[in-house]
Amino acid sequence: MKKLNVEIVVGLFMIAGFLAFGYLSLHMGDFSIFDLKKNYSVVAEFDNVSGLKVGAAIEIAGVSVGKVSGVRLGEQGLARVTMLISREIKITMDAIASIRTQGLIGDKYVKIIQGADSEMLADGGEIFDTESSIDFEELVSKYIFESD
Repeated sequence: MKKLNVEIVVGLFMIAGFLAFGYLSLHMGDFSIFDLKKNYSVVAEFDNVSGLKVGAAIEIAGVSVGKVSGVRLGEQGLARVTMLISREIKITMDAIASIRTQGLIGDKYVKIIQGADSEMLADGGEIFDTESSIDFEELVSKYIFESD
């Protein structure tokens, strides 16, 4: 009987440990089911998103306001980026989204420049004015192999 009680206690301890691990991995990971309540979704299409990854930061005026939740190929052959923005932050309809690099060879992030429009994007809204990532390899190859 004593052995049965020890096995039950160890089993309950293991279940509690797995539940705690699951909660922490969902809460601390790049994407969390808890983010859906605190954020709203905005999409933008770019010609080139080279190096942009899921979980990348989204900044307005240098302040992090969200993260990239998805990058996929859209219907017109453009890269479609889905962003989760904090519900506290409102983005204007005429905002500009651009892909930038942190430092010289750092990670990519999305920079949003607010416009002057008084109308704000709703959940699922789209930013139409975008600036794609600069491809340094292409710039260097143009400079090196330019025949002038």
